[in-house]
Amino acid sequence: MEYSDHEKNIWRSGVAMTWRWRFSSALLVATLATLAVLALPGAAWAQREGVDVGGNSGFAQLVPADDIEASAAKQYTEILMQAASKKALGSADNAQVIRLRRIAQRLIPFTNEWNPRAKTWKWEVNLIGSKQINAFCMPGGKIAFYTGILEQLQLTDDEVAQIMGHEIAHALREHARARMGKSAATSIGAGVLSQLFGLGDLGRTVTNYGVQLLNMTFSRSDESEADLVGLELAARAGYDPRAGITLWQKMAASSQGAPPQWLSTHPAGNTRIADIERNLPRVLPIYERARKD
Repeated sequence: MEYSDHEKNIWRSGVAMTWRWRFSSALLVATLATLAVLALPGAAWAQREGVDVGGNSGFAQLVPADDIEASAAKQYTEILMQAASKKALGSADNAQVIRLRRIAQRLIPFTNEWNPRAKTWKWEVNLIGSKQINAFCMPGGKIAFYTGILEQLQLTDDEVAQIMGHEIAHALREHARARMGKSAATSIGAGVLSQLFGLGDLGRTVTNYGVQLLNMTFSRSDESEADLVGLELAARAGYDPRAGITLWQKMAASSQGAPPQWLSTHPAGNTRIADIERNLPRVLPIYERARKD
């Protein structure tokens, strides 16, 4: 049976499209598999003293860190301006602001091991007047506490350090960046391959996520990881890691059956307390040395 030139061209075109689709799909799967491997614990983590949470997620590499941090800085500035307009921004001579900044100064020197970018971050620590039981650290080291979490829970310095360490850990581990990268990979699909080779609009895609940074929710594994990294940061800074237990007990008591905003996506209190207790032997020696220095 003879085929016309037109029919042959259609067949060749169909075969070429099929192979291009198969190649793109295979390459995408291979790329995502590689990113997943990058997040696995390495030998270096197994040998270090302290908690073991492995490396940062490879999905973070799909999103430019500079773009995320620039979006965070812009949003943080807007939040502070809004608070100032309502006379709700703590002044530099406010006792609680001084306290928060003192604690941060002790924690920040120990962040570099977790993320080399932290060396260049322009850290900021502010206090916002609000009844919310909430605190956050946006990418790039932009920290804020709400007066509600300090006043309603009557936090000790050790407990504040646990919260601050937890929030800093989210930034160090680039949880927001990883979530955006994973979202981009799954929503863009094979198109993400062109982004990896510098051919697309992933940078512009990131800007669409900027408004979500403050209210972004993390997975339970992210939250558990932040607990442990925060536990170690606090211990290295000379804050008692056992305060993590009393902190979550206070959190549970304040919830009255419904978790406060800050805990809405976190693991259950009993689960996280058990995780802390299990990791105390890893960080208590660090704390004891830091306390003697």
